[in-house]
Amino acid sequence: MSGTSNFDIELAEARVEMEREAGLARVKASLEGTGSATCVDCEDPIPEPRRLAMPSARRCAGCQSDFERMAKC
Repeated sequence: MSGTSNFDIELAEARVEMEREAGLARVKASLEGTGSATCVDCEDPIPEPRRLAMPSARRCAGCQSDFERMAKC
């Protein structure tokens, strides 16, 4: 027997659900946040189509791609 009780399994499942809900709340909050008219990295204007598609954008598409690529390292 592995020593894992039903309580342990239920506790783990509850934790996974709480982490999932917290993650969704963070994403929702970031999408509702205020963006910027200029990129925080290169200071170029963020094109209107990007601002309309992602109102919370703080970086132009190029700098956002670089930021995400660096975050994976």
